Amino acid sequence: MRHPSQLGWSIVATASACVLAALWVFPLLWALSTALRPELETVSATFHWLPRTWTLDAFARTLGAGNLPRWLFNSALVALLVTLVTMAISLTAAYAFSQLRFKGRSLLFGIAMLAFLLPFEALLVPLFRTMNGLGLINSYAGLVLPQVVSPVVIYVFKQFFDAVPADFREAAVMDGAGPLRVLWSVYLPISGNIVWAMAIVTFIGAWNNFLWPFIIVTSNDMMTIPLGLTQTYDAFGVRYAQLMAAALLGALPVALAYVVFQRRVTQGFLAASGLKG
Repeated sequence: MRHPSQLGWSIVATASACVLAALWVFPLLWALSTALRPELETVSATFHWLPRTWTLDAFARTLGAGNLPRWLFNSALVALLVTLVTMAISLTAAYAFSQLRFKGRSLLFGIAMLAFLLPFEALLVPLFRTMNGLGLINSYAGLVLPQVVSPVVIYVFKQFFDAVPADFREAAVMDGAGPLRVLWSVYLPISGNIVWAMAIVTFIGAWNNFLWPFIIVTSNDMMTIPLGLTQTYDAFGVRYAQLMAAALLGALPVALAYVVFQRRVTQGFLAASGLKG
């Protein structure tokens, strides 16, 4: 039987979790409720939690107007490329910093970690000038390349690789495996949950990125969802139902991705923190 103090803390924790969940889900439910109303009802002076008239007209108009399918495609492609390249760079860099011994290793790792101190906004001008010099303005390469280096992911992978027994690597080296083979055959299989967790977080971050696409994109056809949603005012006027419908359609893919891979994400963070799920 639980001690009264433990029971009290459990009740407080459960109540707090319910309050936080309600605060998180309320804007989503309100957005859905707004998207299912006729436009005239969204500006009605009378407040109603639920639509008086239920309609999918806002979703139909959103899909039929503007360039939403193209924006969804751009977001998916850019987020997928950013995720794949970030994982490849982060895994190889983390393995080198963790397991290989070479001159300047500590200095290079320190420089990589200094990126924690630099907000992305501070790099906008040099990044834009670099992309402009390479002729990558308003291109997929220009959207992807500045987003593929993630010190956080490198650090997480390195910390995990540091905890892997050295016997694993030594046995593979004795069998004639090179660094990439050791990484692929030894370290990658045992770090699958962390890789999935970091990949999902990276994908969501790239999908939701607004600032860099806003700087680098110059045409409607190259816009991603976060940037494209800012154009709905011009395309639709102030039409709140269509705005909410566009926002929900844009958020749906990443929400589904998180729901599908939620267990792997949780296991990955537990593994990275040294806990067992």
